[in-house]
Amino acid sequence: MLIKDNDVILFIGDSITDCGRKRDEPYDLGTGYPNLISPWFAAAHPEMNVTILNKGISGNRVRDLQKRWDKDCIDLNPDIVSILIGINDTWRRYDRNDPTSAEEFEIAYRDILTRTKERTNAKIILLEPFVLPFPEDRKEWREDLDPKIHAVRKLACEFKAILIPLDGIFARYSVYKPFDYWTNDGVHPTKKGHAVIAKAWMEATGIL
Repeated sequence: MLIKDNDVILFIGDSITDCGRKRDEPYDLGTGYPNLISPWFAAAHPEMNVTILNKGISGNRVRDLQKRWDKDCIDLNPDIVSILIGINDTWRRYDRNDPTSAEEFEIAYRDILTRTKERTNAKIILLEPFVLPFPEDRKEWREDLDPKIHAVRKLACEFKAILIPLDGIFARYSVYKPFDYWTNDGVHPTKKGHAVIAKAWMEATGIL
């Protein structure tokens, strides 16, 4: 199993990770996938002590993570860093005409991973950004998001990180249930969608 006794596990990213966490309470995990992983880990490994932190911030893009990386990652000295970022780098192109190119995305992402490798001993987990075609206009987003997904896969290989291929995982689950069963808007997971992410994370880290 990837996780060791007394590890500090950091989840960081955008609203999918944030999920309503109380930012004035440092150990609040919100209501999303980090909050599902925590009790499952406790039930599976009651003999172990871990600290789980959530530093997701709704609306963040990778450039926002860059700005706060020292404070919200490096300074916490985590043993495991789990990153889910990228969908807002696509979304802002379509709702605000404020795009982030795949090249800019990859450069910024590589910067935070390099800083993590150089200044911590953390194991890194990268979760792909994802989108489901609900509503219909989300289909257009593939043109912008797919190159960013490929960048995440490339970086996972480069930095020897664990990759959790959420885009493909959600596509597979959507064969069995409609898109709105898993997400409210193609992006933000329902409770069942968060369970999909939590299950994939626990499988990838050896909890399940």
